Amino acid sequence: MNHNLKKLTATAIGIALFVVLALCVQVPVFQNYYLCLGYVAMAVYCYSFGTLSGTAVGALGVVLYCLLTSGLRGMPGWALGNVVIGLGLGLTFKTTKGTKPQWLRYSLWVIAAVLFTAIGILGVKSLVDSLIKSQPFLVRAGMNVYAFVADAAVLILSLPLCPFLDKTAQKLMK
Repeated sequence: MNHNLKKLTATAIGIALFVVLALCVQVPVFQNYYLCLGYVAMAVYCYSFGTLSGTAVGALGVVLYCLLTSGLRGMPGWALGNVVIGLGLGLTFKTTKGTKPQWLRYSLWVIAAVLFTAIGILGVKSLVDSLIKSQPFLVRAGMNVYAFVADAAVLILSLPLCPFLDKTAQKLMK
């Protein structure tokens, strides 16, 4: 099978995995907010299949999730925020995969996860939400603090899974 077709198929599976994890595994952390375990799939795909594949998993996964659960409510901001997170995390993985020592590499990944989640959720999502709902940006950013904390935590906790699951992913691509 053609390598590009395999990667496209793997990415489609990742999008479905994002939706399944987000729908079926809901861990409450804050009032009316659950951990989105779909971010585990996004991180693993950014690491194993590249920046664009991981970004597609995060952005299209949240679009499908929103369509299944709430229609288009919240979707534009989440999708664009996930584009920022996916691009930032994917590029960080790409540029630091060989970094030694391991603690430094993981530290860079944690910093990237926090930084790009802050930009994606507190920045981009809040801006889109404020434009759509005609509310002040700072009000929307304040409302998204829970999402930022929870999503950054999921990404940080999923980082050790990335190299571990990469071996399996590479076997699938052969």
